[in-house]
Amino acid sequence: MTNMSDTQRLNIQAVDKNAYQPLVAMEKYIHSGSLGEGLLSLIKLRASQLNGCAYCLNMHAGEARKAQVDQVKVDVLAGWHEAASVYSDREQAALRLTEEVTRISDGVSDDTWAAASAVFSEQEMVELLMAVSAINVWNRLAVATHQHLD
Repeated sequence: MTNMSDTQRLNIQAVDKNAYQPLVAMEKYIHSGSLGEGLLSLIKLRASQLNGCAYCLNMHAGEARKAQVDQVKVDVLAGWHEAASVYSDREQAALRLTEEVTRISDGVSDDTWAAASAVFSEQEMVELLMAVSAINVWNRLAVATHQHLD
């Protein structure tokens, strides 16, 4: 792997104040749905762990605390498969789907889709997919530009 500096490469917002508008609209849609802030924060944290996005990890850990997500769920999230009993059926299904959508080159398995569809309505499945897609876009922008934690 190439040694990379932590110097911010580009401040997207400073260059184009309108660049994030589509993503902000997507976030408004996601947060107006029925998934709840706690589940959304876990989805965003898990994708950010997989993508190595420190900026987003910092932000979404704070959101999880604000949403009163049990600290144990946040602490063991990277190993949630081993600690599955800590998470509800909905959380487990959402985390599996998040992982497979984030690692999309491996595809989303029928088992993962069936497990999520069993505990989420079709509308909630749309909201889940939009949430996972959005955090992956945010992660890619932040990682590519070396976005600072400030």
